[in-house]
Amino acid sequence: MDNTLDLGQTAIGTLFRKYLIPTLLGMVMVSAVNAFDGIFIGHGVGSDGIAAVNLVIPPLMVFTGLGIMIGAGCSVLSSIRLSQGNITLARMNVTNAFVLSGAIALTLSSLMVLFPTATLRLLGANDALMPLAREYMLWFAPSWVFEIWMCVGQFALRLDGAPKLSMACSVVASALNFVLDWLFIFPFGWGLAGAAIATSISLMVGGLIPVIYLLFMGRSLRFTPLHISMKGLRMFTRNMLQMCRIGSAGLLTETTLATFMYMGNIVFIRHLGEDGLGAFGIACYYTPFIFMIGNAIAQSAQPIISYNFGLGQHARVRATERITIATAITAGLMVAALFMLFPQWLVALFIPASSPAARIATAGFPYFAAAFVFFIFNLAAIGYFQSVERTRPSLVYALLRGFVFLIPSFIALPELLGERGLWLALAASEVLTSLAIVAMYVGRRRKVSGH
Repeated sequence: MDNTLDLGQTAIGTLFRKYLIPTLLGMVMVSAVNAFDGIFIGHGVGSDGIAAVNLVIPPLMVFTGLGIMIGAGCSVLSSIRLSQGNITLARMNVTNAFVLSGAIALTLSSLMVLFPTATLRLLGANDALMPLAREYMLWFAPSWVFEIWMCVGQFALRLDGAPKLSMACSVVASALNFVLDWLFIFPFGWGLAGAAIATSISLMVGGLIPVIYLLFMGRSLRFTPLHISMKGLRMFTRNMLQMCRIGSAGLLTETTLATFMYMGNIVFIRHLGEDGLGAFGIACYYTPFIFMIGNAIAQSAQPIISYNFGLGQHARVRATERITIATAITAGLMVAALFMLFPQWLVALFIPASSPAARIATAGFPYFAAAFVFFIFNLAAIGYFQSVERTRPSLVYALLRGFVFLIPSFIALPELLGERGLWLALAASEVLTSLAIVAMYVGRRRKVSGH
């Protein structure tokens, strides 16, 4: 973004567009890192390979959620500090965010590598899928430190006036992953291990870009030395707790995907067998794209809302909110139409259209698409609450869509509606959450107006 853009003065539409386009492209490319795996695995290994990978993805979603939580919290705090002219504290927040996220990722991924069989049993792997899932996880998990750094770093780069470089993290990683996936799976014949190695290398490159930028090229934001003292430790702890509190809805939002995949793995294989799990695995490769669209819209609005909220310019905050919601609904309708009109094309990208898993997915995608408008709207609404430091509503709505509504929907709807209920569980959860958000908004407006 041109560094002359002023978050407090430039037209809201111009600001939102300047942030949204590179952010959206970057987010979509992040999802493409995993989607390229699925395409090559589906044609190189088969639907069992997709099913095995789907067992490993839920913990990756949790790692991504941790990165979003820490990155979003850091971005909100740092943007407020920058609006107040406190560059030193903003830099300290960014440094602390990278230290905390790296420590968490290194600890958890190490435990997974040390105890792979126990981890996969917890994730629902059976004896048939265990060898494939184990092979994939052992080569993939070590790179999750860089994946979480890429998530946190993209927030920092956008806040520092470099959203195009933030996009480049994802574009470079995705392009590299595409080339290496093909090379390792087909010419080298490494199967799932090759897919995991390719993705690990790409994530390492993507994660190092923001690290190098913040070390040597940052404008306002750069890494700063940590203060190794009791006072420094207290400051670090206080900043981290504040970041996690502000961004906790981001973790819950991403955990929604993990819960969705975990519960889906269980019910699809129980009702439709391994072919059903393979079909659901294809849907899970597309779900992060939908999430990233909503997340890009929310994150593009976040620095504009946070900065103007810090300055007390509430009219600009409301204008940004209106643009954000309109964009979310439009994007949801467009993506839903694509899945309803062309499901067979979307499925054929991953596995042959004549396979049993492909037939199940093609029949189910139109029902699955019913969730998308509400899915993206909910992400945008939760992002708004985060941006103005209203953490309680954001946490409540994330909990509703991630657990309170989602888990019962997965349990009840297949019993009531059969195979259609499997695909409609996400839509039921998102619709109920949207209704709760709208009800709260209407109630708040009536309270303010005195009616």
